[in-house]
Amino acid sequence: MGCTFKKIDGAVAAQHRLHHIQIPISPQIKGLSLCSRAAGTCSNCVMASTEDVIEPVAQSFTAQNLGRRRFSNDLYNLSPDELDGLMSSSEGRPFLVVHHLPEIKETGVPYLIPGVPITCKVDNTEKYTTRSKVHVGTLYTVRLTHGPFHWTVKRKYKHFQELHRDLYKHRMMIHLLPLGRFAKERQQLRTMSEEMPNLHGTERTRRTSSKMKYLEEYLNGLLENTFCRNDHSMLEFLSVGALSFITDLGPKGLEGPIFKRSGGHRIQGLNCTGHHQFCFRWSRRWLVVKDSFLMYMNRDNGCINFVLLFDPEFKVKVGRAYTDTKYGVCFENFTRSLIIKCSSYRQAHWWSHEINRLAESSDFLKVQRFEGFAPPRENTLTKWYVNGSSYFADLADALEQAKEEIFITDWWLSPEVFLKRPATDNYWRLDEILKRKAEQGVKVCVLLYKEVELALGINSEHSKRTLMNMHPNIKVMRHPDHVSSVVFLWAHHEKMVAIDQTVAFVGGIDLAFGRWDNSQYRLTDLGLTGTSISLTEEEPNGEAGDNTVADGPKPSEPDKEEEQDLEGLTGNTKLWLGKDYSNFIRKDWVQLDRPFEDNIDRTQVPRMPWRDLSAAIHGRAARDVARHFIQRWNFTKIFKSKYKDDFYPYLLPKSQCTADSLSFTVPGSKKAKVQVLRSADRWSTGTCENSILNAYIHTIENSEHYIYIENQFFISCADGKTVHNGIGDAIVKRILRAHREQKKYRVFVVIPLLPGFEGDISSGGGNAIQAILHFTYRTMCRGEHSILSRLSEVEDKWTEYITLCGLRTHSQLSQSLITELIYVHSKTLIADDRCYIIGSANINDRSMLGNRDSELAVYVEDEERVSSIMGGEEYQAGPLTLALRKECFGVLVGDSSDPSINIDDPISDHFFFLVWDASAKLNATIYDKVFRCLPHNSVHNMRELKEYSSKERLCDTDPEQAIEELKSVRGLLVHFPLKFLCEENLLPPLATKEGMAPVGLWT
Repeated sequence: MGCTFKKIDGAVAAQHRLHHIQIPISPQIKGLSLCSRAAGTCSNCVMASTEDVIEPVAQSFTAQNLGRRRFSNDLYNLSPDELDGLMSSSEGRPFLVVHHLPEIKETGVPYLIPGVPITCKVDNTEKYTTRSKVHVGTLYTVRLTHGPFHWTVKRKYKHFQELHRDLYKHRMMIHLLPLGRFAKERQQLRTMSEEMPNLHGTERTRRTSSKMKYLEEYLNGLLENTFCRNDHSMLEFLSVGALSFITDLGPKGLEGPIFKRSGGHRIQGLNCTGHHQFCFRWSRRWLVVKDSFLMYMNRDNGCINFVLLFDPEFKVKVGRAYTDTKYGVCFENFTRSLIIKCSSYRQAHWWSHEINRLAESSDFLKVQRFEGFAPPRENTLTKWYVNGSSYFADLADALEQAKEEIFITDWWLSPEVFLKRPATDNYWRLDEILKRKAEQGVKVCVLLYKEVELALGINSEHSKRTLMNMHPNIKVMRHPDHVSSVVFLWAHHEKMVAIDQTVAFVGGIDLAFGRWDNSQYRLTDLGLTGTSISLTEEEPNGEAGDNTVADGPKPSEPDKEEEQDLEGLTGNTKLWLGKDYSNFIRKDWVQLDRPFEDNIDRTQVPRMPWRDLSAAIHGRAARDVARHFIQRWNFTKIFKSKYKDDFYPYLLPKSQCTADSLSFTVPGSKKAKVQVLRSADRWSTGTCENSILNAYIHTIENSEHYIYIENQFFISCADGKTVHNGIGDAIVKRILRAHREQKKYRVFVVIPLLPGFEGDISSGGGNAIQAILHFTYRTMCRGEHSILSRLSEVEDKWTEYITLCGLRTHSQLSQSLITELIYVHSKTLIADDRCYIIGSANINDRSMLGNRDSELAVYVEDEERVSSIMGGEEYQAGPLTLALRKECFGVLVGDSSDPSINIDDPISDHFFFLVWDASAKLNATIYDKVFRCLPHNSVHNMRELKEYSSKERLCDTDPEQAIEELKSVRGLLVHFPLKFLCEENLLPPLATKEGMAPVGLWT
């Protein structure tokens, strides 16, 4: 019976679009029935066996997808040079073997490394009782060495006999088939002994030590014969497979043939509803156990069928009580209970013991700090990025270095986005980079958030189709399926790129339109002229800021480009082409399948600058990021039927034991302690975690001098009903502690002045904008749970502890003065000039609780110290964190235009009151005078909003005077208007579609 999903009719009504949020109006889901059975055995089942769900025949899904994707089959295109490299490597096989297992099997590449001897030592015996309980047998321990790899197998005497018999049969077959291609093998076989030693024949052989020595010499003799050592029977005797000697997979581990049972998945809908043993199916597979995962594969075709990662839930259980099977072994983790069947009681316990021994050294079996999946990694090379320009440039260069794999996951991905600018050809366009690498044999795996199309206009279908049609080495999955997973409100929000599982980029920046920016935060882009085309800026700590001009050095010449594209970009000086020039509060993105058509009139409408942060990490921490991606990828492959064919491969995590060998590094990286954090749930990843929230609270509670928060959202202060994350509560407690101890302590908060939803704020902004403002003000200053309300103990002195700001800038467009808020999309926390968090997680329940949106972040702690100043006293700061804080503070207060500004001491009264606070106050006053900006403190209700918006602006009535006023603006800071619409109820009316949405959608 084929693998089919039975979907009962379901509909999702029209939904309103939010940036990163979806609002279902009236979802009516009647049901989805998933089940599995062995054909003809379970009348209650709707589907074929679960084994068919996990390991279907490839063509069963390929046929139905031919119309959807250009490539339906993978390309196994190992070059002759690559094949020669496999034959000549002596220290282990390269990782590319993982992605070419069927081809390697077909071309006959030997599993053992050619030219590298394999030796054995039989050094121990054990007694075991046979099934009859009368005869006592001997079990021999065989220790093997092959180059740098060492492993142990246990064999009975009869296994040696079976090996000899099989080799003899193969020898006779070759002699009986006098083909020319067997001439070499015949020559090798002439040295093979025809007799098997008889352990019972002489007095000498009755002594155990002699028996072991005799078998050892016999086996070593066979292993010197090329034919014998590569024979299938010998390989199975030695427990050797295609993945045995891949250096990046770590030690050889444990391998062997097993029978495994179908089912056992802890994902709703993938298992049969019946519990009878006939509902299961047994399949012969080759099991491979490495230092952080186990997997099984089909040895006949070389395809990997399933991968089970070690995690804190990983357990090995033996016996019928746990497996309902004689000689059964059960492996459990968060997502599956996998049951295998061994040939004997002894073998079952041997497998259990060896797997536990291999796994015991794995970091992933323990719950780590902050209840995370990955431990802190010391001496990790890392680098931070403020704004997308330098981030995109380094990412582009890193992608060019990829040799094996590229992993990408984004909330939104625009294939046509340029990574280096201004673009004068398509060489540095994302899709062209990925195509170029795919043509070089790199496997490109992309995970995209699958939006509810009626609610969100990011068009992930266009992104997937564009990339998948470029080359079969580019694989794109989208997740979740909203009906089958019953997930409508939550999103995959993380942004990550991992290259060869060696270097990874994590943060808040999607590879999408509107994200590229630099510290100039330009409002216009009509094309650069003269010297202004140079974008290079020097950043603190010696980091190049925007060395991204696209006509810089290229590793190789680009492939043929479309004539029209080349002509259109020749001499281009624009930084934002087509949809990349955006102001989503004025007009949200539409028609993304026409990427190079402007979304707004750039001669009339200013763009909205985008401020964001990301980080690059190397080595062990990068492997942790890659492991997270692999977990999500394999989980998605299991869950979605369309991805179960072999075109979408299972991915394998590299071992941490080779992580310190870096093929390349990101320039400007420095060493620190790095821990990878995440928000994950069973719907998104198959596991549960909220380590980002725990790290935020821990950092705030343990900070001694200050915290700096720069975030897209600020929704916190738990009440147990509508808001549950305790970040705001931790801030309140830390300020009150400082007040009671009479110690100086500062909290800097920078968020966008308006939520990032389309709407006209002069008329109220719309329900979506008002809903987010409601919960933002509820966190800051309105209601009993707000931060300022709970700081009543400090009375009006709260301004000595906390400052709440947004960012704004100004320019000229078509001879008119213009202003626009800078959209803060960052998700960053800095503390005490010694540690920082950069990631994708907003400060709200969606990002922080773990059971909603999926997120990824890095927690970086400086291990070195440099002299600095804090509170007027000498202070030992961390160099990376200090440089990041100074980069953020310097741009925001405008120190480049005023040499008198000193940002060395972030908590001194002079800086806090006379630089930071004074700049925010002054700038807000000037912008109000010149532009009458919204939101504004003087507007308390809708009537005042209408009156305020109708008044004349100085920029219109007296432009020259307005220009003079604007010359006094210092930096980008403006105070967040805490009294804006304070007399209005900003929650959406219940009769509106926003009002009918669950409150959790906004929080």
